Amino acid sequence: MVDNDKDLKLLQGYIWYPRGEDINLGDYLPEKLEPGIHILWDEITPPFTFFDDGTLAASQHFFQFTAIKLGDSEQEAKSIIPWLAETLQQNLNQSPESVGWQIFEDLRDIFPRHGET
Repeated sequence: MVDNDKDLKLLQGYIWYPRGEDINLGDYLPEKLEPGIHILWDEITPPFTFFDDGTLAASQHFFQFTAIKLGDSEQEAKSIIPWLAETLQQNLNQSPESVGWQIFEDLRDIFPRHGET
């Protein structure tokens, strides 16, 4: 198979902020970045009860976000991950002090092609 037409997950992360605050994630996480990177996020229930500092997880809005790149080779996608992580970190550094976040590299196929496992 030619490695030039994969839909790839590049980064995954989490962002959270207190339930009492009115924060628009779109101000800090763009939905799209060039070249053809899409950032998706969904509010989820955290898989833990407390944060490391003792903050009750139920007191926070908690989101998972994923950066994806459609139709790119794995090598090309991998080469933009450092730039993408830095760009997202710069954006998230502009968020209010009460916003917490983490970003992780997660390079893998979104959907394996027919016949692949």
